[in-house]
Amino acid sequence: MELVNHYKLEKLTLEVYDNQRREKKPEILKVMFNPESYSFTYENKFGRPQGLDSSKKSNKYIQSKPANLALKIIIDGTGVSELGTNGPIDKKDVYTKVQDFLKATANMDGNLHEPKFIKIIWGKLNFDCRLENVTVTYTLFDHSGNPLRAELDTSFIADTEKLKGQKQAQLTSPDLTHKRIVKENDTLPLLCESIYGTPDYYLKVAKANKLVNFRVLYPGQELFFPPINK
Repeated sequence: MELVNHYKLEKLTLEVYDNQRREKKPEILKVMFNPESYSFTYENKFGRPQGLDSSKKSNKYIQSKPANLALKIIIDGTGVSELGTNGPIDKKDVYTKVQDFLKATANMDGNLHEPKFIKIIWGKLNFDCRLENVTVTYTLFDHSGNPLRAELDTSFIADTEKLKGQKQAQLTSPDLTHKRIVKENDTLPLLCESIYGTPDYYLKVAKANKLVNFRVLYPGQELFFPPINK
């Protein structure tokens, strides 16, 4: 009696969409080899206390950054990944496959004017993201110098819908005017970072509030933060 193996190996899949809600039919990219591991990085950002006795003051929470997923994707053109003895089924060379990957995930889309939106699926991994960066390393070559193998060290940053993200982080839009009451240890750059996501606008805010010295803030002082066109 012959035993039939009905087990099907699920490959890590990248679904590539041209809209942030990921609603329309995606372009499907399946890896040749499932990764041996993948890692998530979670980061909270804090402002460092300033002034006298700063070592006794607690760090001021600013924001939680989006999660980052790192994994290695291998593209092989030697034929070792294929069944049978007639060589690879996919006749595209490794360099072309790498360019196809970059076109789908990294390059700016002509209609969106930005890279496309990605969902990575494998087992319990279901991750809405964008490609943050990728390093391509070619490791094997034929007699003509054409690559036979590529290792893609990728980094994907979490991407959630704008309104959903604001609700999760309890943030307000930088496109609106905000008022803040200055607390002890507040600085104008840190307040700008908490509202706009960057401290770079502190001089504009200082000018809007007619501050003589932006470094001198007083607890209880009211500041307003105008809309910023980024």
